[in-house]
Amino acid sequence: MTAFLRRALRGLALATACLALWPAAQAGTYTQTRYPIVLVHGLFGFDSVLGVDYFYGIPQALRQDGAQVYVAQVSAANSTEVRGEQLLAQVKTILALTGAAKVNLIGHSHGGPTTRYVAGVAPELVASVTSVAGVNRGSRVADVIRGVAPTGSVTEKIAAGAAKALADLINFTSGGKNLPQVPIAALDSLTTAGATRFNQRFGDGVPSSGCGDGAELVNGVRYYSWTGNKTITNLLDPSDLSLALTGLVFGEANDGLVSVCSSRLGKTVGTYGQNHLDEVNQMLGLRDWFAADPVTLFRDQAHRLQAQGL
Repeated sequence: MTAFLRRALRGLALATACLALWPAAQAGTYTQTRYPIVLVHGLFGFDSVLGVDYFYGIPQALRQDGAQVYVAQVSAANSTEVRGEQLLAQVKTILALTGAAKVNLIGHSHGGPTTRYVAGVAPELVASVTSVAGVNRGSRVADVIRGVAPTGSVTEKIAAGAAKALADLINFTSGGKNLPQVPIAALDSLTTAGATRFNQRFGDGVPSSGCGDGAELVNGVRYYSWTGNKTITNLLDPSDLSLALTGLVFGEANDGLVSVCSSRLGKTVGTYGQNHLDEVNQMLGLRDWFAADPVTLFRDQAHRLQAQGL
């Protein structure tokens, strides 16, 4: 073997070793929180269905720069309290697996009050709650549905049957392990009246009135929130039309399913040009390309928690 060939082979080996180490060298600590992050889905949500994540691309982006991330799976359609108990059990399992003392909970839509339930009954296990378009003071859409489908009516039975079929399908395709699906209980939790009753017991971080901030630190738990204020954001997204129609019932700024004011919890970190699905990067990332990147918002929130020692 010539000296030139030996040098070439040594150079190739060195280059290969550097390439092998490159991903580790590039990995940063921007999202590395002290406590694990637990993502919690909303109504008719899931962890992953047929390989498509509810929080599309978000867990991977958080893990890439140091976060320890878990995606909870609770009933796609059930009351806040039932979903909250399911989440609490998963939180305890995560703490047992990781040895961590607490978790950082981030919930979208109905996941907002679901995380607040856990913080309310077991604040010692929760470092922070972040509500992303959380239904913290109810949704006008739920009020309208309840109005046209009153308790005991034929309309309610038909709507409940259709909603349960959808929830069962989500449960089956996402491996939900036979989680109970009770759509009417979910609907009642998401109405203004249902949210008011829930807040009488679990009101930490919820603004007392108006559209301002709530308390940021309560019982050792820090509360944050952000939301969207647009309905049509990408003409290629087939879900935009339905959100534009539901958004008409509000008469105030909203993301198609939740008003901006109802979403407020603790410290509001921003309001962005996103609709209810854009907020978690759904529909395979179709969104307003000139608005804030939802993945970046989750990364920034992890960094914010890191700065607080959480």
